[in-house]
Amino acid sequence: MAGLVVVGVDGSPSSLAAVEAAAREALLRGARLRVVHAFLWPAMHVPLGSSPLGPPGGGLRNMAEHLVAEAVARARSAAPEVDVTHAVVTGEPLTVLEAQSRAAELVVVGSRGMGGFVGLLVGSTAVHLAAHGACPVLVVREAGEVSGPVVLGVDGSAAGERAVDFAFAEAALRMAPLVALHAWTNWNAPLPEPQDPSEPYANPPGALAAEEERLLFEGLAGHQERHPDVAVEHRLVRGRTREALIEASRSAQLVVVGARGRGGFVGLLLGSVSQALLHHAHCPVAVVRGAGVRH
Repeated sequence: MAGLVVVGVDGSPSSLAAVEAAAREALLRGARLRVVHAFLWPAMHVPLGSSPLGPPGGGLRNMAEHLVAEAVARARSAAPEVDVTHAVVTGEPLTVLEAQSRAAELVVVGSRGMGGFVGLLVGSTAVHLAAHGACPVLVVREAGEVSGPVVLGVDGSAAGERAVDFAFAEAALRMAPLVALHAWTNWNAPLPEPQDPSEPYANPPGALAAEEERLLFEGLAGHQERHPDVAVEHRLVRGRTREALIEASRSAQLVVVGARGRGGFVGLLLGSVSQALLHHAHCPVAVVRGAGVRH
């Protein structure tokens, strides 16, 4: 059976943009698309039918069915070849989409929904789903540059290995180049092994940069061989990771990061870099959780 892409909708412009992105992702993968709306009101025992005093097509249930139908039509218009189904599931959005993610290869959401507070750049559902989803989560912010590269944040951590896999596969599907970006400063770079054991803190000029370059190449080892058609640019940046990736997102069609990186605190499911990108990137952001991460 073909794979499954799930997209969460709530009728907001952000979620409709996510529907179009999800339809294109499903088309690239040869996957099915499921449009899902989390219908919270039944759980709160709110009347769902139309009011006797209102129009016959009114009521919360009809509203939910209408917004899902609109989303399905948008998906079929964006990718007519894709098999599109839909579901209205009773429950809170994060709980519903997290459950849906267990059977999906990708979940797509908008950056902000109908419940977003004025002034917030990204909604709580997008942030929490990126931390808890059982598969990669694509958060659609701005459209991104169609002809731009896929940008991958590389930190050399074991937790980031799945993000590297995902980025290479995504670049291959999109027939796009891949920019593998690693940023470092004197404060976050691990010290290389000293050349003179009697002087453990003495290293020649350029040793840190050389060590970080080695880490970047080792982080991609094996992946280029599996995707020989993907053109890869190794980009080593001396600076803060968040700022470097946000700047690179200006010309990218997608940024891919792990949920937590080398500097993540134990217990945190979503790191500061991935959170910063969800709030400030200039293109869609895919957050990929590492192997063995528990909910």
